[in-house]
Amino acid sequence: MPRFLVGDELGNIKSVGYNPTSQEESKPVLKTLHDGTITGRTKGIQKLALNAVEKTLGKLSAAHANGAVSIFSLNEDDQLELLQEWKETRIKSDQSFIGLAASGSSVFSCTTNGALLMSNLKDDNSGVNHKLAALPSRLCDWRLSHDRQTFAYGGDEVEVSLWDTERAFAPPSESSAKGALANSKKRKQSDTLFPGEVWRAKNIPNDFLGLRQPVHNTCLTYLSPSTFANQQHLLAGTRLGDMRRYDTRAGRRPVAVFKGIAKVGGIKTVEKGSSEHEAFISDHGSNLYAVDLRNGSISYGYKSLSGTAISLAASPTHLASASIDRYIRIHSVVHLPDKVGQHLDKKGTVLERVFMTTIPTVVVWDQEQDTVPVNEDEQEGEDVWEGMKNVVEGDGKA
Repeated sequence: MPRFLVGDELGNIKSVGYNPTSQEESKPVLKTLHDGTITGRTKGIQKLALNAVEKTLGKLSAAHANGAVSIFSLNEDDQLELLQEWKETRIKSDQSFIGLAASGSSVFSCTTNGALLMSNLKDDNSGVNHKLAALPSRLCDWRLSHDRQTFAYGGDEVEVSLWDTERAFAPPSESSAKGALANSKKRKQSDTLFPGEVWRAKNIPNDFLGLRQPVHNTCLTYLSPSTFANQQHLLAGTRLGDMRRYDTRAGRRPVAVFKGIAKVGGIKTVEKGSSEHEAFISDHGSNLYAVDLRNGSISYGYKSLSGTAISLAASPTHLASASIDRYIRIHSVVHLPDKVGQHLDKKGTVLERVFMTTIPTVVVWDQEQDTVPVNEDEQEGEDVWEGMKNVVEGDGKA
C-alpha cells in the first residue's frame, strides 16, 4: 500500500495512504502527523526529505518558510516528534528553500540565494554541527545524488552544475579562496570551475538570428544512479517548456533537447519515474505528463486536473501530485513499452483525489511504509504446498 507524506502552507505534515487492493479501504486516508497551525503561516513547509538510512537519527526533515529546518522521528502512535530544529540565518524574507535532502546523520539544505548547509546530528540527538558553503544565487532547484557523493543545481541564468559534496564543504585555502573570488566575478565570461565543482553545462547554440539563448533552468533531477562523481545523467526543465538531458561524460552541452513539452508557462517540476526511461513533468497550467526519455515524446497525460501540480512523488506503482487547487491526487502509472513509439494499450489516470483545507506545498513518497500487497490466491496456494510438505515429512518419520 503506497503512502505519501504532504506538507502544506500552514506547517502541517500529513500522510495519505492508498490501498488499491481493498474495496473497503480504496479511498485514500488522510492523517495529520504534525500540527503546525499554531505557529502560523511563517512556518509553512517548503521542502520535505525522508531518511531511511539511519532510523534512530531522524525519520523526516522539513524546511520551513521562516528559515527553520526541523528533524522529526515517527513514534509508535504514527505521530511526528521533534528531535532538533535550527535556522538558516543567511536566508532573507523574499527567498526560499529550493533543496532538502537527508542521508545518514546529515541533512542538506539549499536556498534560492545559494546558501548551502550540511547539518550533522549527533549520535545521542543532543545537538547539531553545521558546515556552510556558498553557491551562486538565483537558483531554482537543487538535488543530492542517491549516494550523497555529488549534488546538482540550476537556475535563472545559472547553468546546470555538478559538484563533489565533500570538496564543496572543504575549508578553502587562502590561494583557492582568492581564485574563487576572482573567478566568481568573471563567471559569465569564463569557463573556470569553482573549487568543488566537477562539471558545468554549456548553453545551447545561438538561434537562427545569431542571438544568445537565455538560460532559465526551472527544475532538475538525477536519472541513472552512478558511483562516479563525474559520470552523471541529469534532466533539466526550462521556462521555455523544453527538457534538456545531460550526460556529463559526453561534454557540456545537452545530449538531447526535447522542445515544447510544457504547454503553459514552462516546466514547473520534474520527477524521475520507476521505469528506466520514464519521467513525469508538470507545467504552470494544469498539465501533467509522462515522458519517454528515449525520444522526448509524451507517452500520456493525466486529465481532470484543475490546478498546477507544484510537487510530484513517484513510487513503483503510483504517482502522487500536490496542486494549488488544494488537492492531493493519486495517479496510476503505466510502464513504457520496450520499443520506442510502440502503442500503449492503456494510459495513466487519476485514481483518487483528497481535498485539503490548505494548499499543499510538497509531497514525498514514504518508502519505508510502502508495502507490496500479497495476492490471496497465491498465498493460499503456498499454504497448501506447505501443508503437503509437512504431511510428507511426517509420513517419512513414521
